[in-house]
Amino acid sequence: MGSVRRWIATHPNIWEFILFNVLSNISTASRFIVLWCLTPLFVKAMGLTSPFHFMFYNYDVAAGGLGTFLATIIAEIIAQTVNFFVQMKWVFKSDSSFKDAAWKYVVLAIIIIIISGFAPSYISAWATSAGFGGAASTLNAVFNTLMAVIVSYPLLKFWIMPKNKK
Repeated sequence: MGSVRRWIATHPNIWEFILFNVLSNISTASRFIVLWCLTPLFVKAMGLTSPFHFMFYNYDVAAGGLGTFLATIIAEIIAQTVNFFVQMKWVFKSDSSFKDAAWKYVVLAIIIIIISGFAPSYISAWATSAGFGGAASTLNAVFNTLMAVIVSYPLLKFWIMPKNKK
């Protein structure tokens, strides 16, 4: 383990990015589990398949309608809540106050939720028309995860959870 620790000490930023990605899987797992539970509940069991259109959200029947929209938004809110605590405590080990970081993270989460709210309707419609309807929730979660990494890492590191120099 000595060589691993030396590498981490020599490359702290690369290690932080690796840790960010690995530990983000905790929120990713939360997102998948919630989507896998809520999508069939809302769409199949409750029949919430009526089209849902609001601003840039376009959940028609092929995309699962209101049920898929609700499942996606709820899954993202839960995933972002989990991610806040994982990133602040385990990845960035930020000494920012909870109050200062929380409101900034809410801004980031809203950006991510907006992205994660509109794109899956198009992904679901495509997956269904291409014969991959059963994988639509998984494809949505993969897209949302990739977008969360691209958008959130720099904002978390430099704005939301910076380490203060002591």
